[in-house]
Amino acid sequence: MGRITQAIILAAGEGQRLKPFTRLLPKVMLPIAGKPVLQYVVEALAQSGIRRIVMVIGYRREQVQDYFSSGQGFGVEIGYAIQPQQLGTAHALRQARDLADERFLLVAGDNIIEPGTIRPLVNVRSNTMLIRTQEDVSKYGVVIVQDGLVREVIEKPLEKISNQVNTGIYAFNREVFDFLDDEVKLTAVIQRMIAEGRDILALETDGTWLDAVYPWDILKLNNLILSRISPRLGGNIEEGAVVKGLVSIGDGTIIRSNCYIVGPAVIGDDCEIGPSVCIFPSTSVGNGAVISPFSIVRNTIIGNNVLIGPGSSIQDSIIAPGTIIRSHFAARSGEAAMMIEGEYHQVKMGAIIGSYSEIGDSTIIQPGAIIGNHCRIKAMKVISENIPDGGLVV
Repeated sequence: MGRITQAIILAAGEGQRLKPFTRLLPKVMLPIAGKPVLQYVVEALAQSGIRRIVMVIGYRREQVQDYFSSGQGFGVEIGYAIQPQQLGTAHALRQARDLADERFLLVAGDNIIEPGTIRPLVNVRSNTMLIRTQEDVSKYGVVIVQDGLVREVIEKPLEKISNQVNTGIYAFNREVFDFLDDEVKLTAVIQRMIAEGRDILALETDGTWLDAVYPWDILKLNNLILSRISPRLGGNIEEGAVVKGLVSIGDGTIIRSNCYIVGPAVIGDDCEIGPSVCIFPSTSVGNGAVISPFSIVRNTIIGNNVLIGPGSSIQDSIIAPGTIIRSHFAARSGEAAMMIEGEYHQVKMGAIIGSYSEIGDSTIIQPGAIIGNHCRIKAMKVISENIPDGGLVV
């Protein structure tokens, strides 16, 4: 048997805990340092020599297909399988049965990985689970390994029984489809295979494997990926502007005079920055964004076609595409108790603002406040509570 040449990517999920961002786009399309999460997966596979890919898509699938199309623009060949209802990972894999090779990799589309993470799997002969040592195992499936084989996978254990977790990355033979039956979770399928005498090898990696579970995780991932970018100064940088460190500036972008930009930072294509704007480390600015004069932005993700009015101050925040923010806006950062899907978390955070909202002049958003999609907030308001989608504050 030769090396594995095909990968199946599970990219059908919604991402409930990442609202409001995932109300309008699937989790796999969340931008990190200027690229969707799923693009990092596709690029890692291509660089590992795997150029035939099946994507299992479902929630808002047209956005995935429109972006990746046949895969030609990414140096791969992509086919699609549809999961009409997002019932679980085993159910998702079942949808790709007719497109699967005799041996294939199975990869989650919502985790950022690098080529070195998956390369060791390409040459394995047996069913294999990629595992990783994690300090905090509470959000993952914990793996019990004995003599190099997976013995048990325990989802989100209440107590720490092992620090090795399942990455959700596998090498499988087609026989896995014989064990799917009506299971919805892949870990249940794994347990069934083990119970019936099939060996599942455990292969440990220390390569990049990053997951965004909550909104603040997006900022952490953005920061980490930005630290690895290659500097690029496209567009037009006017005299008097200062650009320092790892900074990537896209084509068609204008950096006006007296701007001060310190990397790591990414500024997309066709943006207008300044004059006299300060952009500090760990900031990503999407395509077509406008940051007006005398604004300060730090450790923030600004989506495509966002307008930031003059004299604004934004820190530790995420602003989704298409939002318009008027002048003298402030997104304050600090410790906040945030409730996500019924869970309370104490985190340091600025504002979380959904897509296509409009925020009036001199508005202040307190730490951790979540503004939904399509909201309207009139001028001179102080927002300390969450605003649901379509909310109006007058």
